[in-house]
Amino acid sequence: MIRTYFKKNPHTVYIWPAIIILGGLSIVPSLFLWILSLTDYELGYTDFNFVGVENFTRLFTGGDNEFWFSLWISLFFMVIVTLIELLLGFWIATLLDRDFKLKFLVFSCLIVPIAMTPSITGQIWKLMLNAEYGVINYFLQFFGGKVIWLSTENAFLSTILVDIWQNTPFMALIIYAGIRSLPTDPFEAAAIDGASKIQAFYHISLPLLWPVIILAVIFRAIDALKTFDIPFSLTQGGPGNATEFLSLHVFRLGFAQTGWVGRSAAVAIILLMLTTVISMLLIKVYRKGVENKE
Repeated sequence: MIRTYFKKNPHTVYIWPAIIILGGLSIVPSLFLWILSLTDYELGYTDFNFVGVENFTRLFTGGDNEFWFSLWISLFFMVIVTLIELLLGFWIATLLDRDFKLKFLVFSCLIVPIAMTPSITGQIWKLMLNAEYGVINYFLQFFGGKVIWLSTENAFLSTILVDIWQNTPFMALIIYAGIRSLPTDPFEAAAIDGASKIQAFYHISLPLLWPVIILAVIFRAIDALKTFDIPFSLTQGGPGNATEFLSLHVFRLGFAQTGWVGRSAAVAIILLMLTTVISMLLIKVYRKGVENKE
């Protein structure tokens, strides 16, 4: 039966090894995570009991305010950074579509944040945002004062700013590639009919770029929802739990403080399901955009 399948589909011989490897690296850990979420396993102990969905019911009905706060700021962070990065990326992409001197230098500057790992980015910005010797406050003192960037009031805003700095170039380059791939015929016809640049943008450019925009939003929204490196490097989730996103909440529950691996796994499952649902919704919008474009 297997031999017959490969005779009819010889090209799958090259695909199945990758499927098996990727499946083993994703499915097996996911199953193990589900098993852990149904236990009361604690780090450092060998004995644990099966507790069913108790870890989940405790999160939703037990008044776990820290979990709900982490969920709220994770969703808010995802929406804010994705929206701002999309708008800034679109603006930068339209500027790059014009011919000007030193254009290659602008591209080089855009590549630098993308090439840096988020953890290193967080460490660099942590030094720059330091209230005492940071370079940002060094310049701000000439304008009348300093800002305690990593305080309880400003830590969340600082995390947003650092994420925007690193990921806006990614959005800009994706949208720029989409702009460069647009056909010229519709714009020439619109110009002959007397359409303005704004009308051409709303009625031609935007509909044609819609699949590209949704694709960029999918990548950034999912990455922002599970963000870990930048807030961990900047604040370790603090001060207090001001920047304790769901991913950091998982880490703190399971490894950093309490060692409640079972509860940590339950939160990780919720994050996984939330990511999956949002991905499916965005992919559905993307497919509609592709169908409308065709």
